[in-house]
Amino acid sequence: MSAPEPPRAPASPAPQRTSRAGRDLPAAIASGVVLGAAIIASLAFWKPAFMAIVVGAVLVAVWELSHAFASGDIRITREPVMAGGVVMVLAAFLFGAPALVTATAVTALGCMLWRLRGGVPGYVRDATAAVFTIVYVPFLGGFVGLILREDRGALAIVTFVLVTIASDIGGYAVGVLAGRHPMAPVISPKKSWEGFAGSALSCILVGWLSVDLLLDGRWWVGVLLGLIAVVMATLGDLCESVIKRDLGIKDMSHIVPGHGGLMDRLDSLLATAAPTWLLLHYLVL
Repeated sequence: MSAPEPPRAPASPAPQRTSRAGRDLPAAIASGVVLGAAIIASLAFWKPAFMAIVVGAVLVAVWELSHAFASGDIRITREPVMAGGVVMVLAAFLFGAPALVTATAVTALGCMLWRLRGGVPGYVRDATAAVFTIVYVPFLGGFVGLILREDRGALAIVTFVLVTIASDIGGYAVGVLAGRHPMAPVISPKKSWEGFAGSALSCILVGWLSVDLLLDGRWWVGVLLGLIAVVMATLGDLCESVIKRDLGIKDMSHIVPGHGGLMDRLDSLLATAAPTWLLLHYLVL
């Protein structure tokens, strides 16, 4: 009789396809295409449909932040933040900047009052986190509604999205290929000065072409938009990285394949929305 064969070791799981920057690139590209198609379709057919996407993004982002804060024993008043956030974004789109400011103030006060139900311990910590979330997500997201309510709002939204995405794509490509000098090694080790240069060139080029071709604006306004976008998008990304490191988490969630959490993609857009609206409102639209 032949000796029995030794048991086979279980097959190890297939390695995840990740790029040098740590992303599952095929999944990231597929997710980006799906999100981009939804945005373009909503803008092309019915503006309120795009605002529905914005409202959904705000709700998911608040949910992600609330779970992230909970890992650091911080409990925000999630329900009133979500309800007020929806009102803030829609008020900006329907009634303009004064309505956004007013809705923000009422939401912040409402959340502070709501937290009183939880007693004294941790009140300052939790109420501060709630107000931070209100400003960070729905208030900054409300500027997207302000952009869309302009006469050429749909094209302005396309310009805003393109110039912000250009920062991510340009920085990612150049950073992976030539990144050598870390920009903020303690906060975001994979972000390099070479990548920032790639982001700047991409933003300036896309800003120039978008403002010129889509909005019929002056070329230097597009260049200025690109410069502002690369600075704000980079700061937004770094600030979100600081939040995650402070809370000891890698991603806000895993809701977007290849990207992590939705906030991991919205950080640059939220930071860029307000200066984009200001620039386009007074110099182009």
